[in-house]
Amino acid sequence: MKTKTVFSCQSCGYQSPRWLGRCPDCNNWNSFVEDAFTQSIKNNLGESLEKITPVLLKDVVYGADDNRLATNNKELDRVLGGGIVRGSVVLIGGDPGIGKSTICLEIASKLGTRDFKILYVSAEESVNQTKMRAQRIGIKNCNTLYIVNQTDLGSILDYIRNSSFDIVIVDSIQVINSQDVPSAAGSVSQVRFCAGELTRIAKTKNIALFLIGHVTKEGTLAGPRVLEHLVDTVLYFEGDRFTNFRILRAVKNRFGSTNEIGIFEMGSFGLKEVSNPSEVFLSQASKKASGSVLTCVIEGTRPILVEAQSLTCASSFGYAQRKSQGFDYSRLSLLVAVCEKRLGLNLVNQDIFVNIAGGIQVEDPACDLAIIMAIVSSFKDKQISNDTVILGEVGLSGEIRSINQIISRIKEIERIGFKRCVLPKSNYKDIDKKFNLDILAVEALKEAIDYIL
Repeated sequence: MKTKTVFSCQSCGYQSPRWLGRCPDCNNWNSFVEDAFTQSIKNNLGESLEKITPVLLKDVVYGADDNRLATNNKELDRVLGGGIVRGSVVLIGGDPGIGKSTICLEIASKLGTRDFKILYVSAEESVNQTKMRAQRIGIKNCNTLYIVNQTDLGSILDYIRNSSFDIVIVDSIQVINSQDVPSAAGSVSQVRFCAGELTRIAKTKNIALFLIGHVTKEGTLAGPRVLEHLVDTVLYFEGDRFTNFRILRAVKNRFGSTNEIGIFEMGSFGLKEVSNPSEVFLSQASKKASGSVLTCVIEGTRPILVEAQSLTCASSFGYAQRKSQGFDYSRLSLLVAVCEKRLGLNLVNQDIFVNIAGGIQVEDPACDLAIIMAIVSSFKDKQISNDTVILGEVGLSGEIRSINQIISRIKEIERIGFKRCVLPKSNYKDIDKKFNLDILAVEALKEAIDYIL
């Protein structure tokens, strides 16, 4: 077994015989670290590979109903696509303290009460510390939940081989190391090798595997990007750890949609599901202030009402600022240009700040009209009625374009109790049900401005 020294990129795993300032693969700067590379590594710590033969696709039989484990956490099941798939590997990432370990402990507790055998590898905390965390978030004793403090890959694989676990949780993958890889824990070689071995044994034994991953200051998973390609599902926790709300989003899912999100509220007793996010996000909406507009966005299959806020003020410098939180900055610049060109507003010397209240990240183009209305409302210092919800995508010529799932949006607006809804005229023909609210169909941006302000 021959060992040599190489330099590995900590972002993508690219290797070079000498140090490079910039990675030629991912273009990141100062990401190379010295690493020991072993040309020949024993597979699975000496265990021989099982002989695998190809089979016809038509001969493969599986039970669709038996292949998923419902966690009884509706928000998590929604993001996973209906539950945990046996033999799948799920990677959970997020900032420190945002709730990764908490949600994994809650998953283990709920499945443990249904007699599923679970192994929780707490590599960063002792067994006593994990027990204290479980008691703090109200997890009761479970006869099928096993906890071990271990960082050695060989020992963890032995635990899995010698017992028939249904679920294995590793907290976290950056701390696990193998003696067959001559490099420090958390390096590219260690993370890639350990994750690969755990994934292989999970697929072989049909075990659902959860890996918790650290996130760098840039917001990406620490370690090589190949880690995301090894797993079946990648979940990210979003939100500020100093606020109550957490958003769980799937950025990769081989067994379901990547458009769904789960919303949780972090409290002293763990993560609580938010079953009615519209009312939560609107609970502190501005009642008597300009620059506040309500809109309805679609996250996956669920309509959610959110508040779009804007603040405009004269710039004290030669170059006006454009800042956005929860909304795409490039899209904001485009909408500001539309306001200046199609509405004749002089915004060139105005600092413009846009915020989506509640910490949610909005990508739905249906909130374009609401963003423009919030900017114009703040610029003219005119309040928009707080019983009005505004929907519509705005084109470069100032036209209001149609949006998707208009019926589900209107149902959510009516359920919350709002009285008026502004929507694109091209969507009005799709509304074939009598709703208990006033609906105004607009075709152009100027028409919407004249009606609302």
